[in-house]
Amino acid sequence: MEADFWLQRWQEGRTGFHRAEVMPLLEKYWLALGVPAGGRVFVPLAGKTLDMHWLAARGMQVLGGELSALAVDAFFAEAGLAPDVSEDLDGVHHRAGAIDLVRGDVFALSATTLRAMDAFYDRAALIALPPAMRRRYVAEVYGKLPRGCRGLLITLEYPQAQMDGPPFSVGEAEVRELFAQDWAVELLERKDILAHEPRFSDDGVTALATAVYRLQRG
Repeated sequence: MEADFWLQRWQEGRTGFHRAEVMPLLEKYWLALGVPAGGRVFVPLAGKTLDMHWLAARGMQVLGGELSALAVDAFFAEAGLAPDVSEDLDGVHHRAGAIDLVRGDVFALSATTLRAMDAFYDRAALIALPPAMRRRYVAEVYGKLPRGCRGLLITLEYPQAQMDGPPFSVGEAEVRELFAQDWAVELLERKDILAHEPRFSDDGVTALATAVYRLQRG
């Protein structure tokens, strides 16, 4: 799961994790978080997700983090936007309207930058990482988010032995263990989705569910 792995995935067009529509679970649960208009939302490992446009349309100031230049360029090109580009220690910023998509290593985002966030939205970041990197990611990235920060974490659950990740299976027990020290964790929904994900069943996966958590830092 080093940087070259993800860069190669984008170069080869192996981006099955990208959705051509806004995530329904975001639409269903976001407003209940009560993030005020103008709130700053962090979207890690953002790719070119349309979810960033959805958040911006609801008054959020969106900070996305993405490694691949191809993904960043495609995000703005597909929306017909020409971002302003600048660089600092966090990476290369691409800004258009309420969206600032930073190309660079998510682990390199500064504590100053992430302390300014009011909320986060993690649909495909935690589940993109193998176990050791998940622990580091929670400690070093979530660990920079401030008290009171809240957001949605979306995971997948399936028999890990039946398929190599990514995306990886991350069960509820692991989520609670990873976040127990600093975050209140509430499971909002778990749903069987195997019938709607043929690529998993084609790989021999016999059970697949998505889980949505509300997290708030104490």
